[in-house]
Amino acid sequence: MIKAEEVTNMIQAAIPGAVVTVVDATGTGDHLSVTVASAAFAGISPLNRHRTVQKALAAAMTDGHIHALEIKTEIPSA
Repeated sequence: MIKAEEVTNMIQAAIPGAVVTVVDATGTGDHLSVTVASAAFAGISPLNRHRTVQKALAAAMTDGHIHALEIKTEIPSA
């Protein structure tokens, strides 16, 4: 189990300024849905955006704190 705040901090450390929303999809704390909005995603393919988020959470995924992860990425409108 991992707290939403920890997930947010991990993502924001990798993507400074990102706006992160974390939802516990099942109530168990290890199946998460994250939405990450960042201007840093401009010009980056959706696949590479997801890879960036996965890399930020790699430690929590490897140690089992995150079992399932749904990722949505967005570029904020100007």
